[in-house]
Amino acid sequence: MRPIRIASLLFACLLALPCAAQQRTAPRTRDVAPPPTDEEDARDRLEKDMAKKARQERHAALITDSEKLLKLAVELKAYVDKSNENVLSLEVIRRAEEIEKLAHSVKDKMKGPN
Repeated sequence: MRPIRIASLLFACLLALPCAAQQRTAPRTRDVAPPPTDEEDARDRLEKDMAKKARQERHAALITDSEKLLKLAVELKAYVDKSNENVLSLEVIRRAEEIEKLAHSVKDKMKGPN
């Protein structure tokens, strides 16, 4: 009778362990951020407005630079058409360098802020 009593006591202890472990753990809290305050909402709106304005300004600059790039390219073509194969005008070289700089600027603006 003694082995049955020991076995039943061990069985009862095993059943009680998970219950005791559950009681000792701290209650779980939700990992939910608190609702934003009015100040945070205002800051978020201001940041979004500033980002939108920056995108609009960048787009306007792209339009202006693209128009200038087109104008310079047309002028370069006119200078090249006036020259012959033996003469390379300094004006043609200057225009080509200006176009190159402006093209790099447009490319960087198109990539946007990093």
